[in-house]
Amino acid sequence: MRTRLRNVLAVALAAVTVVAVSACAAIPTDGPVRAGQTIKDESLSGVDYRPDKPVAGADQTAILRGFIAAGTGAQDDYSIARQFLASGFAEKWNPRRSVTIRQGNPAVERVGERELTYTLTASATVDSDGEYTQAVRPTSSTLTFQFTREDGEWRIAYAPDGIILSPVNFESVFQQHALYFFDPTYKFLVPDERWFLARSSTSTRITSALLAGPADWLKGSVVSSFPEGTQLSLNAVTVDNGTALVDLSSDALRASSQDKVRMREQLSKSLASVATVSSVEITVEGATFSVPDGSGSGAQQNPDVDARPLVDRRDSVGYAALGSGKVAELGGGMGDEIARLNPTSFALSASGTAAAVGNGDGVTVVRGRNHLRIDATAGLVSPSIDDLGFVWVASAKNTRKVTAYGLGGDPHGVNTTLPSGQLVSFQVSRDSTRALALITTSDGPALYVMAIIRGSDRTPTAFGPPVRVQAATGDALGATWISDSDVASVAQTPSGPDVVRSTIGGQSSTLPKPDGSATAIAGGSGGSMLLRMSDGSVLQSTGGGWDTTGVTADVLGTQR
Repeated sequence: MRTRLRNVLAVALAAVTVVAVSACAAIPTDGPVRAGQTIKDESLSGVDYRPDKPVAGADQTAILRGFIAAGTGAQDDYSIARQFLASGFAEKWNPRRSVTIRQGNPAVERVGERELTYTLTASATVDSDGEYTQAVRPTSSTLTFQFTREDGEWRIAYAPDGIILSPVNFESVFQQHALYFFDPTYKFLVPDERWFLARSSTSTRITSALLAGPADWLKGSVVSSFPEGTQLSLNAVTVDNGTALVDLSSDALRASSQDKVRMREQLSKSLASVATVSSVEITVEGATFSVPDGSGSGAQQNPDVDARPLVDRRDSVGYAALGSGKVAELGGGMGDEIARLNPTSFALSASGTAAAVGNGDGVTVVRGRNHLRIDATAGLVSPSIDDLGFVWVASAKNTRKVTAYGLGGDPHGVNTTLPSGQLVSFQVSRDSTRALALITTSDGPALYVMAIIRGSDRTPTAFGPPVRVQAATGDALGATWISDSDVASVAQTPSGPDVVRSTIGGQSSTLPKPDGSATAIAGGSGGSMLLRMSDGSVLQSTGGGWDTTGVTADVLGTQR
């Protein structure tokens, strides 16, 4: 298993060295010797860059810029980039340690007769495990390069490990892929987004990373069906007529029948983003690996919600029809019970049988026609409800502690390592494995994702280290889950609501600003976003502009 510390606060992105993602498959240390296939990088599924080689008579600046540009060419282990390096250093340089995505035009300056600096502004990095970290704000870094003469030509005698790419080149050379793990109840598949070189060996990279386990920040909240120690037996995953052939080490033989089905499902879902793969076949040390019949474990991937906004409008609580705005009230007396509490916020469980309601008196759990106030503390943010019977309550003034209440009112305090500030919103993901916290700090809004760690009885016990993702700028209003991997935040600016959609482990985008002032944001169906404006109107966006829904709401509820 990987042992790597991940700095939660965006790894500072001042880390100068940054490199291409492509960990090699593990090789068995015992058993008979078996011939494997070489991982080939000759073909790209993206753009096949062929960078220029060194030009005779080039000065140090030209050699440096040519070397940086050659980072687009991963063919033959970056053989062209290595031609810019001195013979004694060429094999020592590690281009696969990380990637830095730069902004603008870097500056080259001379600091010595044989030494140049390269100053860049980094917008993001990708580490050797394929984990993408976006800079909360652009970070300047200065790299030092040393030179020597070889056969009358300048060559680089020292360069930091890693490659540097422009945003356009990065998106052409690298591709995003989700590794899939299970939540501890095996009810949901949870994505772990990674970035790998867009090469013929991508299936091998994905499988190796999947077997190595989840990212450090996710550990404790997700599980893998592969028995511990399972590795690739051969050093490549081959694809034959759309079938990925995955040969595992003998550790896989310890799997139960149910685990075998889940192993196949993890592999199938994780490799589904590879265009050439349509199915998966598993063998162990070259021998048949019998997997019980069945398409999968039945775990949900990216659970969705009702396409109709959940609202409280004129004391009617339920789903509002798009266009007409007519509200279909929640049944069993629940809609009436929520309305009687005069909610300022509310969240409905996936089953529709329980709701967490926030109002001026605190937080109340509603089940049918019954309700129970579980927290009467003043200054609470909107409550969240998970899929395992817990209501999450947090104080706006204390970012370091969140309380998870059982539906019967039993409290379980859970400490966080979030930075100080004013907590604006706190929401649990639809698969109940992660939490999203929006904080107002002295530097502006800050958005964090944390893994939820639970005990054997599913009671929350701790949070993993918070990972920062891009937040909207302005006066923070709220944040929400819009899919299993995407979140959105909203803040008010003088020119309108600023809404930013961010992929956890991926990139962010800013939506066009609608006219007016926003009050709340919620995740809609199919990865859409719902925005309540100050006049009560509800807007909807799937990632482009904003459309009117014909719905008005006194309160916009949160669906699970």
